Amino acid sequence: MDKDRVEGAKKRTRGSLKEAIGKITGNTRAQVEGRAEAVAGWAQGARSEAWDASKK
Repeated sequence: MDKDRVEGAKKRTRGSLKEAIGKITGNTRAQVEGRAEAVAGWAQGARSEAWDASKK
């Protein structure tokens, strides 16, 4: 795994946790921020995979 995939996985995890905590506490802002961070992590991972595929 390269650095971008690892960073993307970290963002996804952090975002998912933040979103879950927001749901538990009823904090809508934390939910939205968490979801946005998770989506950014997915995008970063997908970009890394596309880059690897283009190298082949």
